[in-house]
Amino acid sequence: MRLTTKGRYAVTAMLDLAFHSQKKPVTLTEIAARQTISLSYLEQLFARLRRAGMVKGVRGPGGGYTLCRHAKEINIADIIKAVDEQMDSTKCGGEANCQNQKACLTHDLWMGLSEQISDYLKGISLGELLERQQIQEVAKRQDHDSQHIIELHMHNGVSA
Repeated sequence: MRLTTKGRYAVTAMLDLAFHSQKKPVTLTEIAARQTISLSYLEQLFARLRRAGMVKGVRGPGGGYTLCRHAKEINIADIIKAVDEQMDSTKCGGEANCQNQKACLTHDLWMGLSEQISDYLKGISLGELLERQQIQEVAKRQDHDSQHIIELHMHNGVSA
């Protein structure tokens, strides 16, 4: 399975959102600063996440994004799928046409791996990740480390 930056960044951004939106909506500028992800890339990801019904935008002063559902109801596999990321270890995309339009020798092996990965990621929710002490500590550290950058963006009128 090749999980590209699209899938990784989507999960990271959603976990950041789940952590910080418990108090108020979160701007993409804040997420970008904490996670060192390009703001324009986050805008693209959040457009897909919004279409998938995972996040909603809140307009006006103090606006930003919040989760559409409780964090325990959003699993990691759904986030990856929402940004059109594939969780597939086969080279044929699961079509069983990997060798002369037929299954190759190791097709079932890679299909089994894909299923295991999918089941694993379906079994983990954002809520479960939020409960992990290490994740809480990292999120607090990132929040502290990025506060100056976020304040500069807000002062310059940049918020998304």
